[in-house]
Amino acid sequence: MNSILNALTIDVEEHFQVHAFQRVVDRSAWDRYPSRVVANTRRILYLLGQHDVRATFFVLGWVADRYPDLVKEIAASGHEVATHGYWHELVYCQTPEEFAADLYRSLEAIGRACNGLQPGGYRAPSFSITNQSLWALDILREHGITYDSSIFPLAAHDRYGINNADRFANKMGNGLWEFPVSTVRLGKQNWPVAGGGYFRLFPLWITRHAIRHLNAQEHPAVVYLHPWEFDPDQPRIPGAPLLSRFRHYVNIDKTESRLQALLDEFEFAPMSKVFVSYLEAV
Repeated sequence: MNSILNALTIDVEEHFQVHAFQRVVDRSAWDRYPSRVVANTRRILYLLGQHDVRATFFVLGWVADRYPDLVKEIAASGHEVATHGYWHELVYCQTPEEFAADLYRSLEAIGRACNGLQPGGYRAPSFSITNQSLWALDILREHGITYDSSIFPLAAHDRYGINNADRFANKMGNGLWEFPVSTVRLGKQNWPVAGGGYFRLFPLWITRHAIRHLNAQEHPAVVYLHPWEFDPDQPRIPGAPLLSRFRHYVNIDKTESRLQALLDEFEFAPMSKVFVSYLEAV
């Protein structure tokens, strides 16, 4: 097994809350869709428990309000609980005031669910802290957040990315740490390799090779997944555009076996443990 400790992160949200389906699933209709987040998250908890691995769970405040026992279960299993915001709204589609309110509401929801827990980590929905919304970093710091994992250092996506962003852990001017999800550098471009649709689209050997490459350079990989990616039987969303359906469903039946293979080969831990030497300096 590889000796470098890598970060495993889970963005806890429902299958119908993804931005790929935003055009056909209105927020006002969320409560009318069948909830699958509890069962799917427990599926991940069971898998991680079998491997004695802990992870960081970025929990949506909306989920914490409706399923507080799930948040308690995550924490009681030894995992780190962080925030994913409340409404799964793109940061750059909000005003600073709206973002601050959404963040505060998510922290309150997680605190109510988990005995006053104050999360130290944040990840924006769809990595939506971009050049247009860097103002959000100061708001995170003002609300007691010590690290962010929202800036995706690439330029080839239609919703997110900052091409010249640092690929590895770096400290912002306001004292906030940024821990980006992993990319590899090929030519003049950064390429995503370690999570979400990329994890499902690319063959497993590419993900393995990328993590080995990062670890050989003495960098931890930061892997991200969602509970709905472990659920090939989830109800299909009617009316969604073809590209959106592809992004959401491609190889969704392979997520669990691929993660299991990585757990057998590499060592994983929560963000707060992988980057503890950085955070202790905050």
